[in-house]
Amino acid sequence: MEVELNRKYNFAAAHHLPKAPEGHKCRRLHGHSYRVEVGVRGPVNPETGWLIDYGAIDTAVKPVIARLDHRTLNDVPGLENATSEHLCRWLWEKLEGALPQLHRVSVAETCAAACHYYGER
Repeated sequence: MEVELNRKYNFAAAHHLPKAPEGHKCRRLHGHSYRVEVGVRGPVNPETGWLIDYGAIDTAVKPVIARLDHRTLNDVPGLENATSEHLCRWLWEKLEGALPQLHRVSVAETCAAACHYYGER
């Protein structure tokens, strides 16, 4: 049996989009209450009955989220142009070594706008 497990995390941060057109509202410094969802995918271990312990996902993700919480994302190396797309890829790069079953990283900066990243295919 193959499954996908998802775990959600929240953090608050500011950013600006320096490559947005002049006059665009996102070019100015502003903040979001971000929601990150991390999905892992793979076969269920027949002995344990699970793919991975949710606690193991937390162990990998929480320190990475802590690097972003209450920060200006543009000040974080690799996030100088802190779009949702770049944030998804940045998170993926930080998590893929600790979570070999990583399947998806999603970032929502509002309740109506989200980006989903599946790694380089």
